[in-house]
Amino acid sequence: MDPPPRRLAAPLLLVLLLLAAAPPAARAWKRDEFRNCNQTPFCKRARTRAPHSLDAPLSLAAGSLAVSPDGSVSAELSHPSRPRPLVLRLSALPPHALRLQIDEDYSTAAPPHRRFQVPDVLLPDIEARTLHLAEPKTAGGVSTVALSSDLDVVVKHDPFELTVRRAGSGGPVLSFNSHGLFDFEPLQVAKPEEETWEEHFRSHTDKRPRGPQSITFDVSFYGADFVYGLPEHGSTSLALRPTRGPGVEESEPYRLFNLDVFEYLHESPFGLYGSIPFMIGHGARGSSGFFWLNAAEMQIDVLAPGWDEAATPENGRIDTLWMVEAGVVDAFFFVGSEPKDVVKQYISVTGTPAMPQQFATAYHQCRWNYRDEADVDGVDAGFDEHDIPYDVLWLDIEHTDGKRYFTWDHSAFPNPEVMQRKIADKGRKMVTIVDPHIKRDSSFHLHQEATDKGYYVKDANGNDYDGWCWPGSSSYPDMLNPEIREWWADKFSYENYKGSTPTLYIWNDMNEPSVFNGPEVTMPRDAMHYGDVEHRELHNAYGYYFHMATADGLLKRGEGKDRPFVLSRAFFSGSQRYGAVWTGDNSADWDHLKSSIPMVLTLGLTGLPFSGADVGGFFGNPEPDLLVRWYQVGAFYPFFRGHAHHDTKRREPWLFGERRTAIIREAIHVRYSLLPYFYTLFREASVTGIPVMRPLWLEFPADKETYNNGEAFMVGPSILAQGIYEEGQKSVSVYLPGKESWYDLRNGSPYKGSVSHKLPVLEDSIPSFQRGGTIVPRKDRFRRSSTQMVNDPYTLVIALNSSNAAEGELYVDDGKSYDYQQGAFIHRRFVFADNKLTSLNIAPDNLVKKKFTSECVIERIIILGLRSGAKKAIIEPGNQEVEIESGPVSLRSGSSPVAPTIRRPNVRIADDWTIRIA
Repeated sequence: MDPPPRRLAAPLLLVLLLLAAAPPAARAWKRDEFRNCNQTPFCKRARTRAPHSLDAPLSLAAGSLAVSPDGSVSAELSHPSRPRPLVLRLSALPPHALRLQIDEDYSTAAPPHRRFQVPDVLLPDIEARTLHLAEPKTAGGVSTVALSSDLDVVVKHDPFELTVRRAGSGGPVLSFNSHGLFDFEPLQVAKPEEETWEEHFRSHTDKRPRGPQSITFDVSFYGADFVYGLPEHGSTSLALRPTRGPGVEESEPYRLFNLDVFEYLHESPFGLYGSIPFMIGHGARGSSGFFWLNAAEMQIDVLAPGWDEAATPENGRIDTLWMVEAGVVDAFFFVGSEPKDVVKQYISVTGTPAMPQQFATAYHQCRWNYRDEADVDGVDAGFDEHDIPYDVLWLDIEHTDGKRYFTWDHSAFPNPEVMQRKIADKGRKMVTIVDPHIKRDSSFHLHQEATDKGYYVKDANGNDYDGWCWPGSSSYPDMLNPEIREWWADKFSYENYKGSTPTLYIWNDMNEPSVFNGPEVTMPRDAMHYGDVEHRELHNAYGYYFHMATADGLLKRGEGKDRPFVLSRAFFSGSQRYGAVWTGDNSADWDHLKSSIPMVLTLGLTGLPFSGADVGGFFGNPEPDLLVRWYQVGAFYPFFRGHAHHDTKRREPWLFGERRTAIIREAIHVRYSLLPYFYTLFREASVTGIPVMRPLWLEFPADKETYNNGEAFMVGPSILAQGIYEEGQKSVSVYLPGKESWYDLRNGSPYKGSVSHKLPVLEDSIPSFQRGGTIVPRKDRFRRSSTQMVNDPYTLVIALNSSNAAEGELYVDDGKSYDYQQGAFIHRRFVFADNKLTSLNIAPDNLVKKKFTSECVIERIIILGLRSGAKKAIIEPGNQEVEIESGPVSLRSGSSPVAPTIRRPNVRIADDWTIRIA
């Protein structure tokens, strides 16, 4: 949701009123409202430094490495000009991860404050999983430590440099400070009289009472053709483009600083709502990753070849420069033979994504705002009238009593529980918005309680911080404090949240945190948090802690039995453990549709598989054809929601004529038919971290044609889709990777792999294909909601490869509880080989505390690419004979019978069985 304009010369109330009347175009994003690198002193200083400089204080030297009792290796980093040395610690995590920690040695000339280390992001057992490193081997000023059987850590002592390399004669994979740009500004005991620590931007002053404390270093990725990651920014490129060096026209680093950016640009390195300081390098020789656990403002340059004026830039190496305002070095180096290895290692330290409820993977309908209960009833009935399924109806800020969260506007929503029950009777849910700004109103019990308990973030003078947001004068709970997070979680109980029911879930917006009259529309950096921590040190994690507390609240509400659903706009590393995110306040234009694909793919690569973009664009009125194309793409987003600004025209799916309604209905039906496949993929993500929606190169890591393809994407290992991103487009080129054939999802037509196909653009669908060698589970009976599909039979679509083989999986549980953690689920692998389809149980034997049963059967088996003209199949056990007939690939109206289909085998999904083609 958008903030009002930043100009505050007039009283803010007047500004807010004027905002409501202003056309959206008059309030577009303005670059000068946000700081660039030259306006950010720590970034500007870091970019002026030359590589390989021996000037103080850059040229740090490492002392002798020593193995500590806990198995880590430590050393001192020093330079004569520093007031105190730095302490370096190296530790290893299985299978190929190196952790590098650097902080000041506070035992010497200690400053009055310590640097902030971000808590509650890394998994709590990380120290217990740390491996014992062997004694370093030192010769010629270089020490070598074995990281694993095939990787070494090499430390050059003077000047300090660290390299992760392949053991033996293998080359480097990642390096730290190989260009000598490491700088760690020391905390000062007191401000020298001649120095000015204050910083100014527009009308705001940052007092910076603790002085400069930035950190800078370079990281190099060897054997990488491209680097990826660092959400969140708008881009139509999947790979991160160079930001500095030869050929770079506009030199601005990628900024990680959570901001409420008004109508953000679709192509910009400026930071948006969330920050993940994780980068992946990939090339034909393998994959690597670098993660820096730091929640302060961060700026990262991707350096073009020749940036350091090298006569011959090293081929296959990408240099990057990392700059942060405060904090410590707590960094992880990951190495893998393929990119999935790197993603799994990142997840192993930040946590696996939460397993969502089944309903959350279906379609959501939202608007700022559905006006009242009659409007809700009308929208709900409209979906039924037009035979369009949906699962969740959302209410934005206007549902509250004067923007007081946990309340209802009783004139518009006098009977919220009755309203929710009517929706729930159809198997549907509702979501309400709860933002972090609390209205400063002495009659509002939540504000009075937070004030009395001292639970608000403080300003630089120690008073409760008072900023402006939707309610007007607002304060913000200090979510860094575990006690306050626990207090917040209690507010979601049915007793405290009057009018809520078990089918009501939560949306966290504006949690960057957004402050309309703050610098860059956020909280001042010198505001103070629990533990004497400045806001500058934890800014990027504030929304993460808010998301955590809200999810914990829903967990407590359900007595630990009900999986929470909480959507958050702001995010940080670890947010995947608490729910879904989305790409924020996008615009209704073709460029934003196109940029949504790299944005969602990047979120998945960096640990956030449950994400999507607002279908249709939040701002503006989409052309009907754009809206249709967005639904066709959005049906493949992991998080599938239509949403719109209150200034826009109504855009429920049936308002654009019968033909377009039919096409949108078909797109949503595609999603609902694939829900068993999506749910199976969410299960995989919850165990391994591998995203639901994937770049092509995640499945085809050796195919260079896929490395910077940001228009096509994979859904799991089996489905490839590509949107239509231009108005009036007549044809589209689609690259299908791999050696095996691909089959059109609509009609089963085969297409060769490793070929770019020029295809005509069709009005009623986007190019989408099933990969040869895969089996996809579907449900083809359409109901009002996914809940009503629970007992429906399944369809298996088998796409054979050149060996006439295929395999796939199906995961099923109760869709809502945590019983699956105790073995209450069905997990099957389907294997087709030698003209025989076999169902195998792949659930682990050690999880048998609870059981889940299902009477669901498979009613159709479609076989694409089957060469034989067989007419019968035999089901074992039982020696039952069934017919093979020609049938349609999809059940859409007018589909022709084109594929061999085993009808009504009626084998249970929970059983072992074999079906042999006779």
